[in-house]
Amino acid sequence: MEQENNSIHDFDIALICEYFSYVERQGPGSPEVTIKALSFIDNLTQNAKIADIGCGTGGQTMVLAQNTPGTILGIDLFPKFVDIFNQNATKLGLTDKAKAIVGSMDNLPFQDEELDLMWSEGAIYNIGFERGLTEWRRFLKKGGYVAVTEASWFTPERPAEIEQFWLDAYPEIDTIPSKVAIMQKAGYIPVATFILPENCWTEHFYAPQVSAQKLFMEKYADNLNAKRLVENLQHEAQLYARYKDYYGYVFYIGKKM
Repeated sequence: MEQENNSIHDFDIALICEYFSYVERQGPGSPEVTIKALSFIDNLTQNAKIADIGCGTGGQTMVLAQNTPGTILGIDLFPKFVDIFNQNATKLGLTDKAKAIVGSMDNLPFQDEELDLMWSEGAIYNIGFERGLTEWRRFLKKGGYVAVTEASWFTPERPAEIEQFWLDAYPEIDTIPSKVAIMQKAGYIPVATFILPENCWTEHFYAPQVSAQKLFMEKYADNLNAKRLVENLQHEAQLYARYKDYYGYVFYIGKKM
């Protein structure tokens, strides 16, 4: 049965959502990396308004809330993620600083120039890097920041297997200089760009999925789509182990001109 070439997008969204509700992070990242990205942002005060777009269950948002003044609104399409986010905020005593609502990144509930910072880890690809940066810019005050992570190529050329995998999954994947140029064209000064370290993938993203997959498969033992989803994600982890020299996530931080 040849199922390995399925893109994650070929699966039922409710199933994907259920799977990723078992883990703290829905994409590569780490608390250290969130804090590092934050170190490039210098305009935040007690009155700062921050949005985390495609916040998921809030793994990175809780770190933001613990390390910034101001308030954060998380936006995610999936009610299940939003519920977990708000439970996490309650557990950590952060309800006065961070809350999430259900919403779509292509129809955001903000006024023009309302926000000081727009954050999005591992999620802007849902709307597209260029489209997201271009459309979201109007919600930022002049001098406000955008900080996003985005899948990027590290080399001008790469092996066919990994190139094909990513072109199927996310055709907008590109090299770091190309992404920086897109950010500049969208009306931002590129402030910082750095590659997420390998442990953001191995330790913080793929390792926690091992026990999650076990629980998920116990629940969905007879569900062929669930089995294929798990196989697909295992395949993705194997590809990363094999080809991590060629691609990864990159933090792009820009300041609205």
